[in-house]
Amino acid sequence: MSSRWYFSSESVTEGHPDKVADAISDAVLDAVLDADPLGKVACETLVTTGRAVIAGELNTHHRPDFEAIARRTIRELGYTDDEFFNADDVEIMVFAHTQSPDIHQGVHREDIEAWGAGDQGIMFGFAVDETPELMPFPIQIAHRLAERLAEVRKQGILDFLKPDGKTQITVEYEGGKPKRVTSVLVSAHHKKDMDGDTMKKAVWDEVVVPTIPEDMLGDDARYYFNPTGKFEIGGPHADTGLTGRKIIVDTYGGYARHGGGAFSGKDPSKVDRTAAYGARWAAKNIVAAGLASRCELQLAYAIGTPEPFSVHVDTFGTSVIDPDKLTKLVQDYFDFRPGAIIKRLDLLRPIYRPTAAYGHFGRPGSADQFPWESTDVADELRRAAESL
Repeated sequence: MSSRWYFSSESVTEGHPDKVADAISDAVLDAVLDADPLGKVACETLVTTGRAVIAGELNTHHRPDFEAIARRTIRELGYTDDEFFNADDVEIMVFAHTQSPDIHQGVHREDIEAWGAGDQGIMFGFAVDETPELMPFPIQIAHRLAERLAEVRKQGILDFLKPDGKTQITVEYEGGKPKRVTSVLVSAHHKKDMDGDTMKKAVWDEVVVPTIPEDMLGDDARYYFNPTGKFEIGGPHADTGLTGRKIIVDTYGGYARHGGGAFSGKDPSKVDRTAAYGARWAAKNIVAAGLASRCELQLAYAIGTPEPFSVHVDTFGTSVIDPDKLTKLVQDYFDFRPGAIIKRLDLLRPIYRPTAAYGHFGRPGSADQFPWESTDVADELRRAAESL
């Protein structure tokens, strides 16, 4: 690989149609877990002009009020005065039934640690020392830009903004490390008849400059705002939204691999979600311990089987100890059975609605809210490595 290269990542705001769908699905999940921590949920949502369709499988003694949850979530996301998609008058259609007994018998057992995987699949977790959160720099900044775009809208700092929006940045790398941001793209849903140049400068001043570190944003960085000229029609009227369609935004922005499964609307028995969280937790602790500057874990499962088929650790040549010994450390200190991950990270709680936008990983804030972001094993790993 060349010593100088460029990488781009994108994020979207919480009002993006796909994220509206993710938020509704995760709100349904939280409602079930709040009343029934052992409830099984696979909830999919579609949003379009004037309609939200909720479908899926549930195994729980609590049937959530789908309509109330959807309207509340849509209202929280800012769709209160949209001509085509409004929390108060959107039509809510629900198609939910019980989970297949064939799946249930392979997953649910009295001992949580003996739970089998809810499906077959491969999941990845990743960490890199490019940011304090141990995330790739491009996706971390793209998320914070999207988050700030929503923040200035909700606080009334930029009162012309509406809920939908996207961000994208390109980063120049040199010697394997991020050197500078070379381009910034912001597409922002806005009120009618606004002057494009005025909005462009306001978003630069209130969103871009406060978010990107000063030493990473050069005077020559290219800046694009609403490249088509205007973005007056947005949200589910402009683009149908579906649960799970932003899986690369949800993880590492394309910088690391993704197993294919989406997260939102799935209870912790689904390894698409739980194993991806467990793999991120392990990879982050390895990097936090100083055992590698970059780490990726792959886990593979079969439906109904607790133990993963395989655990693969790749540090891309950055491990400070023998790679075989590092893999042994991972196997000694991390139990990747779905039930074991659930117990260790306390995942049978209604904590998922906040994950629906701005990434499931690298979230600044409490490890209690996002327990897979904890580095609670790093010191043990470091001491164990020193004794090898």
